[in-house]
Amino acid sequence: MILSCQNITKSFDGKTILKQANFHIEEHEKAAVIGINGAGKTTLLNIITGRLSPDEGVVSISRGKTVGYLEQNPILDSENTIFDELMSVKNYLLVMEQEIRQMEHEMKHREGEALENLMNQYARLTTRFEMENGYAYKSELTGVLKGLGFEESEYDKPVCTLSGGQKTRVALGKLLLLSPDIILLDEPTNHLDMNAIRWLEGYLATYKGAVLIVSHDRYFLDRIAMKIIEIDAGVVMAFAGNYSAYAKKKEQYRINQMHAYLNQQREIKHQQEVIDKLKSFNREKSIRRAESREKMLEKIEVLEKPTQVRDDMHIALIPSITSGKDVLDIEELSKAFDAEVLFRKISFSLKRGEHVAIIGDNGTGKTTLLKLINELLPADEGTIRLGTNVHIGYYDQEHHVLHAEKSIYDEISDEYPALTTTEIRNILASFLFTGDDVFKLVKDCSGGERGRISLAKLMLSEANFLILDEPTNHLDITSKEILEDAINDYEGTVLYVSHDRYFINRTAHRILELSGQTLTGYLGNYDYYLEKKTESKTADTGKLPGAPGASDTPVISSAKADWQAKKAAQAKQRKLENDLKKAEARIAELEQKIADIDALMSSDEVCRNSAKLGELSAEQEQIRKELDALYEEWERLSEMA
Repeated sequence: MILSCQNITKSFDGKTILKQANFHIEEHEKAAVIGINGAGKTTLLNIITGRLSPDEGVVSISRGKTVGYLEQNPILDSENTIFDELMSVKNYLLVMEQEIRQMEHEMKHREGEALENLMNQYARLTTRFEMENGYAYKSELTGVLKGLGFEESEYDKPVCTLSGGQKTRVALGKLLLLSPDIILLDEPTNHLDMNAIRWLEGYLATYKGAVLIVSHDRYFLDRIAMKIIEIDAGVVMAFAGNYSAYAKKKEQYRINQMHAYLNQQREIKHQQEVIDKLKSFNREKSIRRAESREKMLEKIEVLEKPTQVRDDMHIALIPSITSGKDVLDIEELSKAFDAEVLFRKISFSLKRGEHVAIIGDNGTGKTTLLKLINELLPADEGTIRLGTNVHIGYYDQEHHVLHAEKSIYDEISDEYPALTTTEIRNILASFLFTGDDVFKLVKDCSGGERGRISLAKLMLSEANFLILDEPTNHLDITSKEILEDAINDYEGTVLYVSHDRYFINRTAHRILELSGQTLTGYLGNYDYYLEKKTESKTADTGKLPGAPGASDTPVISSAKADWQAKKAAQAKQRKLENDLKKAEARIAELEQKIADIDALMSSDEVCRNSAKLGELSAEQEQIRKELDALYEEWERLSEMA
């Protein structure tokens, strides 16, 4: 065991962020910390590194073990070039190399015992140099730089002139080259394109030390994590396995909790009915029995109702009208900025109801393509045609569709003046903006908050063609899943740019890869795209396309069938989950109605009115019957789920 957290508790301004957190990390283990934004993930990392002190509890790190930490926005204002900044990590090897060269020079002038002593020192130093990978440190350094997406032409750029994302990549490179015994990474895939993320996955998978990652990238966590540490309302729980394994176990855990809660509620209700019945007999013996049961009931530790699945944000994307079958047709489209050609003579079309993802490395022109379709930029050549009755809803990753000087409330009310104050507040509440939050200026909002405002406007637009640029940026896992469900339920057409491979897997029907100034299409989701890319590489090293016996049609058909079967199973599972959520919501609604009627029947005005009491009692009984049926329906659905 290299790291142990025991009973870690931390509060800020009276709000408890972590409650008696207990978990440990073994040597060489790869673990991930997950939770909604604000759950306390970064706080936990800062406590582990000693930047924050816990209110209670102890962090133990094995003696002699080193810890490296990459925070979300590292401060890096060095005058060094990118290459020299990473080289600074290996300066001790440069010193050793100079000593070795010096010894080699001195050997020419030594004799006898002095030469023997020098040769012994030389042997020890060269052995240590070799163990520290001294003979390959330059290739290791350039490998890290290339893996993180830096071109050789960029190596001489001063670090202080880089963007925030580039500085983060430099800081990550330095940390990887330091090779501490345990690495703590806070959102390491931010600012990395898909190739760099895949490289990092491979690097961390074979890393000799332990790794603890905070990340919202579920595909990344599936590839790297061996343990998931969840922070939920301050409670920390550890689950063995990757993210997908955690999601299944967490759902089963929640279902078991709900079973226990409902069973206990039924038992409490049954006991209360028996007590009421015994008291109604108005006999000494029956009253004593009722009192005995009441004492037993008081001793029961009442379970809290489990929180409902993803009930914090609500998105429903509903087109106002249906578009024509042909939604978008692009022919021979080209775009360049000065001498830099992004793409040349690309063509594709979209049909109604398609969900298409555009992928590619940073700088290939993905966002530019979306801007061309939205007429925010002019094309150099080619045509863009929209179909009949096509209405675009645009989500811009930079949120230029928002007005910095407006409040969140005005951002909605100015765009949709027909909405009442109550309607606007209800909509904003469904995107987690309540109370005075709605009067916060857009310019003062975080990236995640701006994303939620843009999503709220998108929901109200009633568009039938959604164009989304990195819609999952700054969203936590819960919010991503809500957006995924909304897109999967959406009956219109979707075209989006994303680096989120898990999101693409769940929502894309087709993928367009923008690479080498051209566009290549793949039918299916991200996993299917990877399979096809692997097939293409295999074909490139084997028979030429079109050569006799080179056809891979049977393999493609099989893969496509597997993907379609997987999509059908996912759709069935989503329907079950939606039905389960509806049942839970209705149960909560009916339970509240019963409580409201109880309060009404206890009021002075009603308790003297026998007719009204009878009416309310009958209504309550009817609600209880529906509630009992819902309990059974919930059990049936949860078993199926």
